[in-house]
Amino acid sequence: MALATGSAPGPGRHPLVRDLAWLLLTPDMIAMPWPGRPTRDELGLGDDDRLRAWLAALEAAPEALEAHLAPTLQGRMGLYHERLWQFLLAQAPGTRLLAHNVRIAQGKRTLGELDLLYARRGSCSPVHLEVAIKFYLGLTEGPGPANSQARWIGPSGADSLAIKREHLARHQLRLAATDEARETLAPLFTALAVPDATERVVPQARLAMPGVLFSPWQSPLPAPCEATPTHLRGRWVSARDWPHLRHGLARHTRGAWLQRPHWLALPPRAAHVSLDELDARLAQHFRDNGAAVQLALWHPEHGSERIFVVANDWPRQVPLPPGRGEAVREKRE
Repeated sequence: MALATGSAPGPGRHPLVRDLAWLLLTPDMIAMPWPGRPTRDELGLGDDDRLRAWLAALEAAPEALEAHLAPTLQGRMGLYHERLWQFLLAQAPGTRLLAHNVRIAQGKRTLGELDLLYARRGSCSPVHLEVAIKFYLGLTEGPGPANSQARWIGPSGADSLAIKREHLARHQLRLAATDEARETLAPLFTALAVPDATERVVPQARLAMPGVLFSPWQSPLPAPCEATPTHLRGRWVSARDWPHLRHGLARHTRGAWLQRPHWLALPPRAAHVSLDELDARLAQHFRDNGAAVQLALWHPEHGSERIFVVANDWPRQVPLPPGRGEAVREKRE
């Protein structure tokens, strides 16, 4: 079983186990002033042999994972991603899940939800983990300088990296420290025997934000500010330019059409088909509706690459940067 960043350990074939492995191995997209995701060591899976054995056990008996993720297999990517984290924190040998989706309210008004609360085994110090998974496409022309986070937008054009970052920094990562959150969490921590619960302990806030940044296929962009050095990269191309990109690919390149929610781990080699088959499917797809499509390309010598193919008139909208115009409603891609 090879352990490679950004792809699931092979030879595993179960798509849910592959996505869980991808979550464990993929770097965060950006680094904010808050601590990042729990490390493999914190999860009790820092040793490669132990990680292989843990994933192999899930591959052999995936029923619990399947049951946990079943409600989200036809839903939004964000919900699927959250459920993966719930399972990981509950089942990893080094952590225990305390609670998830904790609603914080002010009277009848909902202020927000805390995605996950967990603690390391042997410790009672709670951690508040916010999670987000994002796939952003970069614009050669757009708001701000070349490295602006506002130039990286979702496939639907409904949000941007700048908007997501602002929402996390100003609201989600600060929510657990509010008076309302402390009042909500105190009874929970008392029941869980968290020390100093009567003093309304504030969990440490952390962020896990994996994903992929896609540059225009002919115009590489500088990484947005705060991007991690190891963030995953891809390219995007319009439907009309797909034949030109395809013409430049090495002979024997094959491709796979990624279906939500399985945009995480790259598919096994057997799932790839000829580029001629992809050509026909893409042509039909963009005649019918034109929603953005994520592809995985693979070549035996050059490895794997992610490609987004978008409609010729994409983007139909570009979100304003945070703080400009009316408040933007965030949508989960």
